[in-house]
Parts: sequence; structure tokens; C-alpha cells
Amino acid sequence: MNEIVCSLLVIGAGPGGYVCAIRAGQLGIDTVIVESGKLGGTCLNVGCIPSKALIHAAEEFEKAVHWSGASAPLGISVSAPTLDLKKTIAWKDHVVGRLNNGVANLLKKAGVKSVHGRARFRDGKTVAVETETGVQVIRAQAIVIATGSEPVALPNLPFGGTVVSSSEALALTKLPETLVVVGGGYIGLELGMAFAKLGTAVTVVEAESRILPLYDAELTRPVVKRLKEIGVSVLTGTKARGLSGKGDALIVETASGEKRVPAEKVLVAVGRRPVTDGWGLEEIDLDMAGRFLRIDDQCRTSMRGIYAIGDVTGEPMLAHRAMAQGEMVAEIVAGRRRSWDVRAIPAICFTDPEIVAVGLSPEEARAGGREIKIGQFPFSANGRAMTRLGEDGFVRIVARADNHLVLGIQAVGQGVSELSTAFGLAIEMGARLEDVAATIHAHPTQGEAFQEAALKALGHALHI
Repeated sequence: MNEIVCSLLVIGAGPGGYVCAIRAGQLGIDTVIVESGKLGGTCLNVGCIPSKALIHAAEEFEKAVHWSGASAPLGISVSAPTLDLKKTIAWKDHVVGRLNNGVANLLKKAGVKSVHGRARFRDGKTVAVETETGVQVIRAQAIVIATGSEPVALPNLPFGGTVVSSSEALALTKLPETLVVVGGGYIGLELGMAFAKLGTAVTVVEAESRILPLYDAELTRPVVKRLKEIGVSVLTGTKARGLSGKGDALIVETASGEKRVPAEKVLVAVGRRPVTDGWGLEEIDLDMAGRFLRIDDQCRTSMRGIYAIGDVTGEPMLAHRAMAQGEMVAEIVAGRRRSWDVRAIPAICFTDPEIVAVGLSPEEARAGGREIKIGQFPFSANGRAMTRLGEDGFVRIVARADNHLVLGIQAVGQGVSELSTAFGLAIEMGARLEDVAATIHAHPTQGEAFQEAALKALGHALHI
């Protein structure tokens, strides 16, 4: 097989990798992208997109169940709904397939050559790709490593059979009667709440003293309330020890001793780790930052001509971070002046209700003795939230006390993920409280709560 020579080689076609390749192609760079799985990586195929599809289906099913009751508040009543999970999964897979094809077409449009197979470094300029037709050697002037991350397994709960990762959970075609979720972070809670709404008896096991420990307690309180409403049992301060002898239950250790939790399936969602094995790391000499590849503010590794982006470079492991890094690296390779100067990366938890956090929390903002102003506005005073039966939650804005520069914005509530762009833009543009307060926010929208929170921080909220 002939050797492929190119200007840029991207290893991994997840969100960061394919965006990098597309932008490089647009800039006229001779680009090749290598992927051993499906285009789109974890996010598109077994992560962000399919999980949101399942979450939406679960929300719609729960609404139908609610409307079949005797006390539907909107005056809507229907017969008791039924669920065909196979059709739900087929619909989810159809959405994923459309996006797969979209990525393929975008790469083709940008003039990027795609090679399907597993890449392995031979040296800092050369990789060998195991394809269906044999080994393909690719030599490139610059290489971008975008190999992503994978679910972390527990030694006492290896994946297989009863124990599944988020990837397998999204492919189930039979609804388990009982599901134990090990890990009370965003992945475990998003999927756990979805399965609970579909009719599964769900138990969440979290080793920390509360769920979603990376968010402050005030933000997570509405989620805790909702978990109780949909019947999810939450065991905090509890460690998973392993399956029972028959494999039909999870043995956990609580403060009061061991407990047996029935489990047709056990979803282990305790985090993700970078994919650094299997692509010839030992053949090159890259500096590490713990488990991750060390990079600078231009995503350069310790070897000239090799860049790294996305989950393999560390936290936050977010698709939109990887995309932004990929676009930046493509422009750097094209000779443009770029560096990683991002003030805030939105983090979203697609639970019910949703949580958004951008920038600094109140505790982080106070670090070092800084004086701050905080404005908080509840959705219970927002007309649009009332009409959507989504009054739980609030928008909170954190700013410096001296010049009112916005440092952080947080929200919890129904559909608040769609406010994340406005939050991020405010911080990225260096907005002050007066800027947010003086911006006309359309009425009636949930976005008005953002304006009202800024007004509250300034001392003159209008609607509370």
C-alpha cells in the first residue's frame, strides 16, 4: 500500500478531531483524519447526542403518564401510555446516524481524507493505521492527537453482563425492572433520571456526602427534590462493594453496615479516563500531566509538530472545549496567531431540572478575600416559567463589588441549558452588571431571570 503524505494528520474523529479537520480543510491544509470507530466519537455515538435523545423520550413519556392521571393541571387527559423501548432506541440511532452522515459530508466538503482504522505512532511524524485492507502508513508535517476518553470501570465491578457503562446503557432494548447507578455525578444522574421516568426502579449510590458534589448545594437542591418526586432512591456516603452471589443485587456499604440493593442492571458512572493506550505512546516522548497529555496555551505537546486536544488533555472533559481547541489548532497550523484565552467554559448537567454553571461560583469568587455582589432571581417569579410548569430553580449572578465585572453565572431550572450561551457571552465579553441589566430581554422568556438577577445584585430588582 502506498504511503500517504499530508500536511496535517488528526487522530480521532470526535468533536475536537473532526472540527479540527474541517477547519483545516477550509483553510486549504492537506488534511487526513483517522478514526477506528464511527465518525463523531463518544459524544455523537454513545454520549452527548444519544443520551439527550433518551432523556427527551423519557420526559415525553413521563408527561403522558402524568396526563393519564386524574389531576392533570393543564386539563389534558389521555389513556395510559405504553413504551416500546426498541422503537425509542431505533429513533435515537436514526438521529445519531443522520449526524454521522452529516460529519462525513462536512469532512468531504472540506477536502479532508478519512481513513478508517486504528492509528499507532511509529515516530513523531509517522503513524501506521490498521485498516480492513491492511496497514496504511501516513506521514504528516503536523499531528493532532484527539483520542478522547472512556468510562472508568471499578475493580470490583468490571463491565460485562449485569454491569454496564453509559455506552451500553444507551443501547438497552429491554427496560430493566431495577437499576442501580454507581456514581451521583452528571452522567449517572442524567441516565438514572431518564430510566426512572421510563418506569425503572432506580437507586443511586454515591460515595460522597451528597450528589453532584462539583456543584454547590443550593444549585443541586431542586434536583434532589425532583429525584424524590420521580421515586429515585439516593444513598449518599455509600460505597459499592460488588455483585451478590447470584448477580441480582449490588452489595453496598453504608454507615450502618452492608446493604443488598436489587439490581437487574448496574450502571457504573464514576468518571472517565483519557485514552492514552494502544496508539504507540511509547514510541514518542510526550510529557504527561498526571494521566493526561501536557499541553500549552496553543495545545502544543512537548514534541515539535504534535498537538493534543479534548479529553486526552484533561479537565474539563467537554465536547465544546474540544471543538474550540480543534478549531484553534487548525488555524495555528495554517499560520494564524491564536492562543487559548478563554474566560469561561459552560458546564451543563442535563438532569431534571437542568443545571448550568459558567465562570466562578460564589465560593471561588470570594477566594483571596475578594468582595463580591450576588444577585439571585427565582423562576417562581418568572411568567414564562410559570406557564411551563417549571417554577423550581433560579438564576444567580456573581460579580466583583468594586467594578461590577461579572465573574460567574449559575442557574438551575427547566430548560436552562439554553441560557448557557448568553451566560458565557456575558463573561467572555467582560460584561458588568449594568450591561446585563440594561440589555432588553424579551418578555415572556426565562431569560428575563438573568436580567432580574443582575438588577437584584445592583439593588433594584423589578419583579421580586
